[in-house]
Amino acid sequence: MSLKIITDSTCDLDLQELGKLGVSRVPLNVHFKGKSLLDWEELTPADIIRGVADGEDLPTTSQPSPEAFAEKYREAIADGASEILVITISSELSGTFQSAVIAAQDSEVPVEVFDSRAASHGIAHVVRRAAALRDEGMGIAEMLPALERVRDTNLPFFTVGGLEFLQKGGRLGRAQAVIGGLLNIKPILSIRDGKISVEGRARGRKKSMQEVVKLAKEHAESQDGKLFVTFLHVQDPAAAQELKDAFDAAGIPYDFGGIYEIGTVIAAHVGPGTRAAYVYTQDA
Repeated sequence: MSLKIITDSTCDLDLQELGKLGVSRVPLNVHFKGKSLLDWEELTPADIIRGVADGEDLPTTSQPSPEAFAEKYREAIADGASEILVITISSELSGTFQSAVIAAQDSEVPVEVFDSRAASHGIAHVVRRAAALRDEGMGIAEMLPALERVRDTNLPFFTVGGLEFLQKGGRLGRAQAVIGGLLNIKPILSIRDGKISVEGRARGRKKSMQEVVKLAKEHAESQDGKLFVTFLHVQDPAAAQELKDAFDAAGIPYDFGGIYEIGTVIAAHVGPGTRAAYVYTQDA
């Protein structure tokens, strides 16, 4: 049995790391400046932040076509795959999951499409776990309970640098954005049950970080096992490092997953200055 793993570009892992993991990816489409561009391959977060700052409209995004997935399935089969595991962004946030399912109907080998119920490194957490278990010799059926464990304890807690991107993208009303900006109110957001949720609000950068740390600590205490944390940012690695420092100062025991940049699809909605902690609890 040979298991091949495929994910989508919103996992925000670069091609070098995906290559080391033995995982291939299918890019989402980003529509910006009148063009349809491939996420991470033809457009970066820096391109979006600069473009919007110069007056461009916010980009829109769309899922890959079923044929884009079907092509990856054929490549995997040609490379010896006897089964394929696909790990996608939450089906509540994108039609990517559905495209992967449609493509699987005509595959020559069994395809399991796993809805991560997550975004960005929440997907990456599942991908890394799947790759590790594959390397231990597990097939899809054997590893699914472990992947579900990651999915079920996976939560991001994040704040944004400003409210403009949320307002322009329709996630926040204009009046709320204006008032929030004047009062320096920062929403604390997460993804629960595959959907974006508001976890709280805090005034100012320092208090918003304290709130993120508190929420992550409460999550860890509600679960068995040690916390695993990846820190994220949009064009501002210092912001992610500052959040990591806040976790360290709070004395929360955790395994460090690294500091990464959020990709174009998510960055288009949250904007520059965003900092996030994506956490899950490992097996006890």
